[in-house]
Amino acid sequence: MRLGILLRYKGEAGGPRMDEVLEAERLGYSAVWTGEAYGTDAVTPIAWVLARTTRIKAGTGIMQMSARTPACAAMTAATLQAMSGNRFLMGIGPSGPQVIEGWHGMPYGKPLTRTREYVAIVRKILAREAPLEHQGEHYQIPYKGPGATGLGKPLKSILHPDPNLKIYTAAFSPAGLRTAGEVADGVQPIFMSPEQASLVTGPVLEGMAAAGKGRSLADFDVAPFVRVAMGPDLQACRDAIKPEMALYIGGMGARTKNFYNDQMRRMGYEEAAARIQDAFLGGRREEAMAAVPDAFIDETALVGPPERIKERLQAWKAAARDGSIGTMLLGGATTEALRVAAEAVL
Repeated sequence: MRLGILLRYKGEAGGPRMDEVLEAERLGYSAVWTGEAYGTDAVTPIAWVLARTTRIKAGTGIMQMSARTPACAAMTAATLQAMSGNRFLMGIGPSGPQVIEGWHGMPYGKPLTRTREYVAIVRKILAREAPLEHQGEHYQIPYKGPGATGLGKPLKSILHPDPNLKIYTAAFSPAGLRTAGEVADGVQPIFMSPEQASLVTGPVLEGMAAAGKGRSLADFDVAPFVRVAMGPDLQACRDAIKPEMALYIGGMGARTKNFYNDQMRRMGYEEAAARIQDAFLGGRREEAMAAVPDAFIDETALVGPPERIKERLQAWKAAARDGSIGTMLLGGATTEALRVAAEAVL
């Protein structure tokens, strides 16, 4: 099992902090990932990281597809590949309708169809086997619809990128995981439990079978985001994670369309998911945080003293032995926590 880290940059002067990144590189972590919502973007911090490291890979976890055309994403990937010695990894995802329609002003559409088209277009651009053409539901290249001049023509990238760029998708719904297994090289789920790994790997394997390419989990990287809070007081560490959990489960989406809430329900926490959402949407955030079960934190995160974290990592390593997990992406880990995890895993 490999280890990676999630770097969170919130616009601090001087750029992202590099102490955790450089320590992760020294310890043998495989990659650094950055995300985006509706503040900082995912790509700029990755360029910053790649310029200040020499061995560790770096990827977008994730780029919102509707924020960039597939061609723009492919150009970004090709450029970062060339500048970094092929250390860039591409992670993409649909985000949710509140962000895509409320922030980007774009229709959310059909996220799984968009994902299939997006990956197909990026791979065509990187392969350079022919000038780019694509006629799909979300993307028409060359564009010939309303407002078109009729002057567009199929083009081929003037760069010669590596066509073997690894593409990850962010998914945790059964349909999203099936799509990942069908078209991607890896998937980045949230709220994964090593004891319930089949909730992720089952749909991924179904997608692989549907694609008919003879792939298995050995050819695929299941790379869950795992929150870390290390300290001597176990309950204090759990409580430190609950505000973020409550935000995602209760408020990241409408009552009728919250993917994180749905995932918690699939994992067997239906009553807690309902209580968290009711409290959060009702403006009772403290109540929403208190409703996050300790058991859910223990199952999906790494919390508590170093020895407890090392013990919990044994369950993740056991899941990795059958291919259910390829890489753990640690979020919120201090440099000391990175060392503890590396000692137990690498």
